[in-house]
Amino acid sequence: MAHTITDAREAAQELAWRVEKARNVVFFGGAGVSTASGIPDFRSPDGLYHQKFSYPPETMLSRSFYDTHKEEFFDFYRSRMIALDAKPCQAHIKLAELEAAGKVSAVVTQNIDGLHQLAGSKCVWELHGSVHRNICRRCGHVHSAEWVLGTTGVPRCERCGGEVKPDVVLYEEGLDQRVIEGAVRSIASADMLIIGGTSLVVYPAAGLVQYFGGNDLVICNLQPTPQDTSADLVLACDIAAAFDW
Repeated sequence: MAHTITDAREAAQELAWRVEKARNVVFFGGAGVSTASGIPDFRSPDGLYHQKFSYPPETMLSRSFYDTHKEEFFDFYRSRMIALDAKPCQAHIKLAELEAAGKVSAVVTQNIDGLHQLAGSKCVWELHGSVHRNICRRCGHVHSAEWVLGTTGVPRCERCGGEVKPDVVLYEEGLDQRVIEGAVRSIASADMLIIGGTSLVVYPAAGLVQYFGGNDLVICNLQPTPQDTSADLVLACDIAAAFDW
């Protein structure tokens, strides 16, 4: 059975010690890393699933809704999915520092906010895409999140007038195979995998954990996950605090 730590200070000390021993650390993160930066998640009591909208959030973030209700989709996307005021939390910052120090080789994230890159991480596998890439479906020109926020209705490419679609994986869409393969290679090569801020219930992303064959699996999440019994260490505390060392 995994050793469980609930005290944040003790968790940070233990995590620092384990990272120091490791040769190749990979971080697999979810919405809890972003909520530490003030971005609401979906499933927590204050998350998007518990707010009142004209349609359920999972409906508005589906490919079929995008195809049939584009204006409503972009209203929701601009107001709820783009959070340019958010700043990296301590977990983002520490992971970037550890990458620069040669300890962390990659970050695999389910988040679309680009905060890992903003903190300085270079090797980031974005399983669900990014709000910072919005691609013209006609000519392929990439538009920024800032540009999208400055538009109304369905955004049109500033070069050719084509429809612009966020490079975000919607419900009913598959993950990018190149990203999946990169994430699998990274996880498979690690001797330490830190899973943070994710309930590990969203597939296929959560299934990538099965490719880890190293000797130290650490899970940092406030709520229990299905993988806790397989972990070497469970940190049941705030993720930003666990990386505060």
